[in-house]
Formats: sequence, structure tokens, C-alpha cells
Amino acid sequence: MAEEKTYLELSEDAGVSHKFYEVVVDDTKMTIRYGRIGDSGQTSTKVFASNDLAKKEAAKKIKEKKNKGYEEAVMGVRKKRSITRRVVQSERSTAKQSPVLWKFNTGRNAFGIFINDKEAWVGNESGDIYVLDHSGKVLNQYKLPDGVKAIVADGEWIYAGCDDGNVYDLTGKIPRIAYEISENVDIYWIDVNNALLGVSDAGGTVMIANHEDEDLWERKSNGSGGWMVRCDQDYIYHGHSGGVTAYHGWNQPVVKWNTSLPSSVLFGWQERDHVYAGCTNSRVYEVYKQDGKITMEYKCDNAVFSCATSPDGEYVFAGDNYSSVYCFKRDGSRLWKLGSGCGSPLSMQYHKDKVYIVTTDGSLACIDGSEEAIKAAEAGTVPQIIDIKAPTKIIAVSNSIEPDDVLASSLSTLSGVIITCVQEGEKLRMKPIGEISECSIGATTITASSTQYHTDWHIQFPKNLRENGAFYLVDEVKESTTSSFYRSKGNIRKIKF
Repeated sequence: MAEEKTYLELSEDAGVSHKFYEVVVDDTKMTIRYGRIGDSGQTSTKVFASNDLAKKEAAKKIKEKKNKGYEEAVMGVRKKRSITRRVVQSERSTAKQSPVLWKFNTGRNAFGIFINDKEAWVGNESGDIYVLDHSGKVLNQYKLPDGVKAIVADGEWIYAGCDDGNVYDLTGKIPRIAYEISENVDIYWIDVNNALLGVSDAGGTVMIANHEDEDLWERKSNGSGGWMVRCDQDYIYHGHSGGVTAYHGWNQPVVKWNTSLPSSVLFGWQERDHVYAGCTNSRVYEVYKQDGKITMEYKCDNAVFSCATSPDGEYVFAGDNYSSVYCFKRDGSRLWKLGSGCGSPLSMQYHKDKVYIVTTDGSLACIDGSEEAIKAAEAGTVPQIIDIKAPTKIIAVSNSIEPDDVLASSLSTLSGVIITCVQEGEKLRMKPIGEISECSIGATTITASSTQYHTDWHIQFPKNLRENGAFYLVDEVKESTTSSFYRSKGNIRKIKF
């Protein structure tokens, strides 16, 4: 039996989209391949009881994609969209060595970093993401389809912005696509606040998407580039070649203020009352959130690639393109400058007397920022660096974004929340059914006798996994802190009857 192949490409917005979707039916096997045009993409395969069932499922998938704007195309005609890689020139520091406790080399330039009380996350330009404990032990590993631009946290959720144009949710055993960014947006940086996503791009544009992965707005700031976007409850702060712009309002934005800076912004950080912009002119500027006034500047010796602060800006840290790390007091006085020993810091974060950096040589390094350790380093005494190698075996990979299957008959042995997908107008929305313990399982339906959830609220859930009438099991469903919707967290399994 000859295989049947259908190849589609997204053809909206005058050709700026660059996604493909291929469905192949070979006897009882259906294989789907998808991704960005020019790449090999990701593949998932399902086996059916008959060829007719495989063809029926394939036809449904093709129809869904065509409804979203995909059209049949000839493979190879359209070319791969270019990606902006941050070109950095890193020189060796002439300062004394900083007290690096350990370093972990990922093998490629690393931009993404996030540190919490339990873990340290790092992502590099190869799409590798590693999760380590605070001693440098590797706990987990993910593989994304393209380079990682940023890793950010939004409460319990951790997201990675990727060069394939997607933002991934990393709270489950494999990454899930949380947001599909417009193909004409070349991601530089991301931030997420209560499921509202901010993205800055290569052209100096900032765009906002909501928890349903629907674009709310985009604006071009007074500059090009845009390596800084930071979001709080009410405002979006965008750093670009012309300075920093603050937008007020998630739905109908207005420019609250625009602060010009003498050079381009290469990195941004925020605390409760201020944002901090690291610039090419060797300065970190502290900008007051209320009115955009520059309240302090911190003078480094070379272009600032990254910056961070201790809580509420008591100490300000910076990393330059000569592989040096700086620490300043809040009043602007420099306390120390020391060499990283592992390249220039492209991102950084302070956490409990430690300064964590990710660098041009692909390292995640943990620097002892305590007063005693710094004094010893300035006197020439530093600890023996623990050099940790990346594991050769991948622990967890995103080979597929399809959910795991689970039989309805086995639900009584599991835990979690059952949710369903319903059609509302032209949109597919997710609604809660209830905890497994509250649910009754029928031949093709699931009902709950009582529920702790608002059944009319929507649930944040990957768009690419939504299927009208289907039921899913998720680890958790949590209420948003400021709006009337829920957020799914953790693993996703599709329920089969």
C-alpha cells in the first residue's frame, strides 16, 4: 500500500510566516512532522487499527491546519527564515579572578538563566537546557528545537523563549508550547507576568500576548533592537537602542514615559521600584518606574552585557565584554571588579550571596559573593573551581509535543484534574471538569458530581494540543492571581475511551 503524503505551509501575512506541517499515512501508521521551514522539525507517529482510521485522523489534522491558514505547498520552494544571533566579542579580563565555586559548561553561548531556592536553570544557543542544584549537580535536561534566548519564571511556571519562534512551558516532564509567537517576530527577550507574555524583538518592537496565546498588541519603540523587556502587574518596560520606554496597560497601552539613554540597551533587570538598563557605553542606569527619571548610574570599564541586583537594589551587579563582573553599592560606588574566568557574562542573577552568570563560552558559573570571599579574592586567594561536565545522555527531550495517552478505565489509579476542550464561536477553549475523585466516567463522557472549580472559566493550555470534545488529564489547575482564568501546570495526558 503506497503511502499518502500531504505537505502544508503557513501562508498568511504576505509570506512572512515560515511554518510547515506534513502528514504521512503509511498503511495503519500516521506520521506528523512539523516545524520551521528549512529545519527537519519534530515528528510524532501513531498507529491505528486500520488504514481507514489512519486516513480519517490524517484528514482531520489537515483540515484543522487549513482552517488556521495553512495551504498545500511544494517542499523546498520557500527558504528558511533567518535568525538573529547576538554577535558578541569577548575579551579576557585583566582583573583578579573571582571566587568561582563551580562552573558547568554547556558547550555553546548561553543566554538563558533562572535561579530559585532549589534549582539553577541554564539554556544555550543549541537549544540545550540543564537544571542543576546549587552544588552544580545536574538534575534534569531538556532539548528544544532551536537556540534558547531567555529563561524566565512566572510564579511556579518556568518558560524558555526559543529561536523557533515559540515560548515553552518547562513545568512538565517534556516542554510544551505555551505561546506561538508571530513568525515576523525575531525573539530577543521575553518576560511573563501572570500568564501575560511580553516579547522584544530584533526590530525594536515589543508585543504582548495573553494566556490564550492571543496577540493583544504590539508597538514600535523609539529605537531598534530590544534586548530588554520586563513586565510587572501594570507596566511593560522596553529597552532598545534609543533608551527605555514604559507602556501602561495590557489591553490598551499608552506610553507612560520614554527615557532617552546615550547608548543602546543590551540587558535589563527590574525590582519593585526601578528598572536597570545595562548599556554599550559601560553604564548601568537605574530608572525610576513611576516617572522614568534616571536615579543612579553605575560605571563599568567596558560595554555591559548583563546586570542584576540583590533584593530591592541594595547591591547592583554587572558583567562586561571583557569577562569581568562588578558589584556596586546602591549609591553608585564600586565595591569590586573581578574576572569571571569563563568568558563574558551574557545573563546573570543574584541569589543568597551568590552571583550566577551564563557566559560566552557556554558556562553557568556560581560566584561566591559574600564579603569574606570577595576580600580573599582581591588578596589573590580563590577556591579551587569545581569543573562540572555536561552529561552525554539526554534525560528528557521534546521529541514530541503530543500529549501522552491514558485510558479512561485506568483513571481511578491516577491523580490530577480532568479538563475538556469546547468550541466557543471560532475558538477552542479549555474548561475544568474536576478532580479525578469527583468524576464519573462514561462510555465517551466524563462528568463531575461536584467541583471546586468555576466551570465557566477558561484554562491556559497549549493551542496545538486542543481538540474539540476531547478530555485531558493535567497534574494541576491553579487560579490566576489577578484574572478570572486558570492555568494548567505540569504533565498533560489525553484521555482515550
